[in-house]
Amino acid sequence: MGTTVTLDHKIDSARDLIRGVLYENSGAACVTCSFQTECMALLDLLIEQRPAIPVLFLETGYHFPETYAYRDQMAEQMHLNLVNLESKMSVHEQESRFGILNQTAPDRCCGIRKVEPLFRGLGDYDIWFAALRREQSATRANLQPVDRFKLPTGHQLLKVSPLADWTNADVWAYLKRRRIPVLPLYDQGYTSIGCAPCTTPPIDPDNPRSGRWSGHKVECGIHVQTE
Repeated sequence: MGTTVTLDHKIDSARDLIRGVLYENSGAACVTCSFQTECMALLDLLIEQRPAIPVLFLETGYHFPETYAYRDQMAEQMHLNLVNLESKMSVHEQESRFGILNQTAPDRCCGIRKVEPLFRGLGDYDIWFAALRREQSATRANLQPVDRFKLPTGHQLLKVSPLADWTNADVWAYLKRRRIPVLPLYDQGYTSIGCAPCTTPPIDPDNPRSGRWSGHKVECGIHVQTE
């Protein structure tokens, strides 16, 4: 019973935060989505208040086939206003010029295929909703539900993380309650899912993100504040 009350409180708090941000700020809002579990919980909460909110997906060209299929399935099922953000350079062009960067220089690959396209896309918005949670990694332990984020252009956004204090168990319980299907890769043992070449089941069972980039890094760079 206590767990249910706790989750109910977190849901109410997330709804209140979303409602407050949307109605107290007149700027254009968007949400980033990788179609992982926390993203689906956030999307569900957001579209009940703003059904047509742009849903930004980083189309890196390296995702699992299951991710693409699930993205398309959920975009249709939830009537999402999906916006695919792509690098200015195709995968073929990148590999022809630089080789397989996800093996030799993963930071550079993330920069080309994720960071630059996202920051370019975010330039059209004033409010950025993200499904970040403090529990995900040490780099997110001090995550604030509402913060300012500065792009390399100097443009500043209000960055909002309504699920900041949610646990992994909260997310799964919410999805079960709302009967939202999850990306099939979770059934194969994956716990944090990004591009296929840089994602494995967790190396450390106590660290869900340890299967990203073979454990050599924990962030792709899209959530790193510009100095």
